[in-house]
Amino acid sequence: MRRNNRRGGEDNASEIDLTPMLDVVFIMLIFFIVTASFIKEAGIEVNRPEASTASKKENVNILVAVSATNEIWIDKRRVDKRSVRSVIERMHAENPKGAVVVQADLASTTETVTSVIDSARAAGVFDVSLATEDD
Repeated sequence: MRRNNRRGGEDNASEIDLTPMLDVVFIMLIFFIVTASFIKEAGIEVNRPEASTASKKENVNILVAVSATNEIWIDKRRVDKRSVRSVIERMHAENPKGAVVVQADLASTTETVTSVIDSARAAGVFDVSLATEDD
């Protein structure tokens, strides 16, 4: 004798389709990746001077660090003094609304910091700031 098993036919209809949920998850993932703000680092830690009138800078695209030994670091790479302008030009072309922030160590010379600022302005970036510690 053969039994009619109605449950066997219902199992196929009662399965949950996960495709729409996966679509939503992937769309949310793409949204968060696109809207995330990534923190850029110059590549080294510097001992910045303190300032009581410091203000927070928005739209920072290029961070330039000047170490205590007057080494220039951009995007985690040591850069020669003569090639600072070309590196800033390239990075500014990627984000024209960005600004340059120079993180100069207390022991760095004014000559090196001034040459970095001049190179940034020669590259067409006139929004150049000097990073300080909060008071």
